[in-house]
Amino acid sequence: MTRQLDKAIAAGLLVAVVFTTLAHGAVESWSLALYELIITLLLLMWAIKAILDRRLKVKIPSLAWPIAALLAIGAAQSISIGGPDTEVRSLSMDVEATRATVTVLFFLLVSFLIAANFFDDRERFQTLVRFVVVYGLVLAVFALIQHLTWDGRFYWFRPTRVYAVFGPFANRNHYAGYMAMLIPVPVGLILSRAVPKEAWVVFGFAAAVMGLTVAVSLSRGGMVSVFSGLMFVAVMSGRQTLTRSARSRRSAVRSRSRVSVQVGAVAAITLAIAIGVVWIGAEGVINRAAQSVEDQPVASQWKFFGRAAIWNDTLKMFSSSPMLGAGLGAYETVYPIYSRGNGYMVVQYAHNDYLQLLSDAGIVGGIAGVWFLVLLFRAIAQGARSTDPLLAGLAVGCGGGIFAILVHSLFDFNLQIPSNCLLFLLLSAVVACIGGTVSGVAPEAAITERTAEAVQSATGVPS
Repeated sequence: MTRQLDKAIAAGLLVAVVFTTLAHGAVESWSLALYELIITLLLLMWAIKAILDRRLKVKIPSLAWPIAALLAIGAAQSISIGGPDTEVRSLSMDVEATRATVTVLFFLLVSFLIAANFFDDRERFQTLVRFVVVYGLVLAVFALIQHLTWDGRFYWFRPTRVYAVFGPFANRNHYAGYMAMLIPVPVGLILSRAVPKEAWVVFGFAAAVMGLTVAVSLSRGGMVSVFSGLMFVAVMSGRQTLTRSARSRRSAVRSRSRVSVQVGAVAAITLAIAIGVVWIGAEGVINRAAQSVEDQPVASQWKFFGRAAIWNDTLKMFSSSPMLGAGLGAYETVYPIYSRGNGYMVVQYAHNDYLQLLSDAGIVGGIAGVWFLVLLFRAIAQGARSTDPLLAGLAVGCGGGIFAILVHSLFDFNLQIPSNCLLFLLLSAVVACIGGTVSGVAPEAAITERTAEAVQSATGVPS
């Protein structure tokens, strides 16, 4: 029974990943509520499993602590104290928005912990690999078909006035950012030789189709991030090969030959993407890539709403509340105070996740962010040193996806979208587990005897 529950919880998390994506990124209230309901049910199943096992064992990777710290900052910001004349004081300039953001962040943290506890062995890693390849390919094919048959409706039945739709996302940049996280995974596994040679074509084809849709989406940030992710994978795989060659004392010629094969594999996938773009029509991609920020319709008509202007105004927001920021999720409310615009357009995000972290959570939040990134890249480096090709390839592939979205976050807000943040945390949890396995450090806090006693006293079942 407990084994079935274990599998059901792991499968349930993947269901949440798929649902949040198909529900337009889970940016609407109904979809966000359903995502939170799914995670709540998974938590309940985990509790039932603990009762049946008469033990609760929770793995808490070090990566969880910076997220928890950011959650604590948001919780502190959301505390409001009534003052004289019904005045309400709080650290956040929009308490309700901060509370809503803290709630979402809590469920994302729980999702991260579920991933770290139920995707922590070789069998589950293999399941995740198959999921990423099949899911990414199916999503890309759907997005391409919808794009080529676009009639102004999501899934051919839900009308929308949004002009930058691609796949299930209302914003092509969010689709591109999502795919940028998936594409490096099959590539990393191919370069690490973690899958049989007969599967290389399937994995390479999946990566090429996903990359093709990013180009067709006309997201310049997506194109840059995909290229960055692939370069990260190529460099890390090359380092893997040289390190293993040094350990086993193989000839330098053989080592260089394998590195050349790895570079050639990345080049072949890139070429396949380029051929696909030419086949579908390269003119739009070329024009989009050549278009400058100043050529954008928004920037030309409203000069105060280009990215550079928004970033300058965001820095002013940060300078006014440098320690703890204006409040998580309060950006849309607070931005007009510092904007030089006339209020014609609503600016919900800073179009730079790093600047928004500073404006929302201040220096303290920035420290938590740096802490998370340091631990994350350390885990990627540790995982890449694994002697198991599957673990090493998955660490490199997930690391490439993580690096890609971090590059994209320099000029967009992918990590503000629940579905994209969920996938980012899933990849991060896998990397943390692999890194902990390779380093020999168990990233867990095991609660055993006390839990067994609590379960026994609550249920009357002897342990």
